Amino acid sequence: MKKTPLAAAILALSLSSSFAYAQTASSDPSNDQNTTLKTVVVTATRTATTENDTLSSVTVITRDDIERLQPTSLVDLLTGLPGVSIAQTGGIGGQTSIYMRGTNADHTLLLIDGVRIGSVSTGLPALEQVPVEAIDRIEIVRGPRASLYGSDAIGGVIQIFTRHGQPNGGIAPSVSVTGGSHGYINSQAGVSGGDSHLWYNASLGGEYTSGIPSCRMGAAELGVACFVDDPRDDAYRNWNGFANFGYRWDNGTELVFDWLRSKSNVEYAGSPYSGDDAVEEQYVAGTRLTFTPIDIWKVTLSAGQSRDDYDTTYQGVYYGEYFPRMGTGYFDSRRNQASWQNDITLAPGQLLTVGADYEQEHIFSDTAFEQTTRGDAGAFAQYQGTFGQNEVQLSARHDHNDQFGNHNTGDASWGYHFDQGLVLSASYGTAFHAPTFDDLYYPAFGGVPTSNPDLKPETSRSAEIGLTQQQDNWNWGLNAYQTRISNLIELNEEFVPENVSRALIRGVEGQFGFNLDGWRVQNYLTWLQPKDDGNDGDYGKILPRRARQTARIDVDRSFGKFGVGATFFAADARYDDAANAYRMGGYATTDLRASYNFAPDWRVEARLANVFDKNYETAYYYNQLGRTWYLTLRFTPTIH
Repeated sequence: MKKTPLAAAILALSLSSSFAYAQTASSDPSNDQNTTLKTVVVTATRTATTENDTLSSVTVITRDDIERLQPTSLVDLLTGLPGVSIAQTGGIGGQTSIYMRGTNADHTLLLIDGVRIGSVSTGLPALEQVPVEAIDRIEIVRGPRASLYGSDAIGGVIQIFTRHGQPNGGIAPSVSVTGGSHGYINSQAGVSGGDSHLWYNASLGGEYTSGIPSCRMGAAELGVACFVDDPRDDAYRNWNGFANFGYRWDNGTELVFDWLRSKSNVEYAGSPYSGDDAVEEQYVAGTRLTFTPIDIWKVTLSAGQSRDDYDTTYQGVYYGEYFPRMGTGYFDSRRNQASWQNDITLAPGQLLTVGADYEQEHIFSDTAFEQTTRGDAGAFAQYQGTFGQNEVQLSARHDHNDQFGNHNTGDASWGYHFDQGLVLSASYGTAFHAPTFDDLYYPAFGGVPTSNPDLKPETSRSAEIGLTQQQDNWNWGLNAYQTRISNLIELNEEFVPENVSRALIRGVEGQFGFNLDGWRVQNYLTWLQPKDDGNDGDYGKILPRRARQTARIDVDRSFGKFGVGATFFAADARYDDAANAYRMGGYATTDLRASYNFAPDWRVEARLANVFDKNYETAYYYNQLGRTWYLTLRFTPTIH
């Protein structure tokens, strides 16, 4: 592998220091030293568990981390985290795919406030449409979680929690404005508050950039990426709003409502057949009721809906012919969901969780799908027990799907807690991914089939061993894993999907960090072998768009009201196709940032991304942003 000197240096440093992200909810390093062990995670077990007891590889990103890192998108936050490879088709707003631990882009479950999101047509969540200003916290759990969540959680689960008001927090308005390169502007205004029983939050925002050309010139001749050559910039516009409301009674009963809407207009190089302008809308709404009938029994009832609407149009000249504005297709998804969960304390250190989920998927489209609705009902159980220094987690789930029938998954984890916060863990789990509506029900084209209603779910078996340690001002972790995926869906020679392939994925993740004398250093390293394990001509090839080695270092220093920081990232080469014919070289980038609290409730932030203007690709022939700058002004008073 050929590396730049900078990439080699980052990789070498990360071998000795590679850390888990954002272990606490404080951006003050001095505070972090006293709260590291108090991080609570709910996604790993569907119950509130301290990070040290999850027996999982977990990363937590807090709101303070987001404001410290100054990202413009989820890509900025997730790039370089352990086990994460990201591919993006163009600049801001370009389609974003996450390959968690080398699995496919539709093998990672994405939740927003507990509600499953994503297109039922393609199976992919629109990560690029989630506004960063709406995010309060992100939990990333690596490894299979189908025994708790059902389909899709082969590589892991990412849950986004939106911002909310604080009990007894008074009234807190907030305003932020960001400007930057390529005509970038982002503005957000909101208000939050709460008292001893009630809390609320509401915000509206918008984002615009004139963008960059989606694809490199020459894509048309090679027949890749956009399939056309268009040197014009592709703009991106977004309008978003989010709100939540919660009330807690004196007896502990709690009722919560969450709502998020994000509507985007994305331009891209296209044709009268694919369109060149897309309007995409994400909508997530949910409610949860939590109560305790008796002291040892906690009940959570939840319901929600997510929508993913994708409409495309085209207007322009194509091979000398002018086309007036016309619709080229729409694919609108609905996911209606409900859940009943019971957490029963059997004895101190012994928790039993049992519950049931139901989801109904719908698609509305000008394409005549052979079936437009399907349902899935799942029942699950989990046991978490502590026996001295030993910890055990066992879970199992049964799903019944209208299309493919029954499917069972399970997971077993064991951990041993040594002194000084050192934990040894081992786990084994199974998972599955249900075929998408495109795979199953897409109509025949010219009488030729393009889908396969007889497809089976893709299935996986994963084993993992880990060693982690957390102390007051430093922690580290090392995890090694292997995943075998069977019944992988691929297109045959007639372009009909079939369960014909397999994959074997091995990987190692390392992380280390410390807080010392105002310095905050966090480091991550991933080594990955994602290989085709089928019987075809691609046997032994690297799976597309996965980087085999990545490293990231975040360094921040606080000087009272002033703060500075930098992020260094390096990635190995990757391929864009199963045959490994289209190679994208490795690269390294550097981001710099600074902030200054120049007056009470006022803060200014500055960020210079890709300082050395590195030209690179994460999807073949799709452009990525070069050197860009951003300047943000925030006003966050509190009115008691």
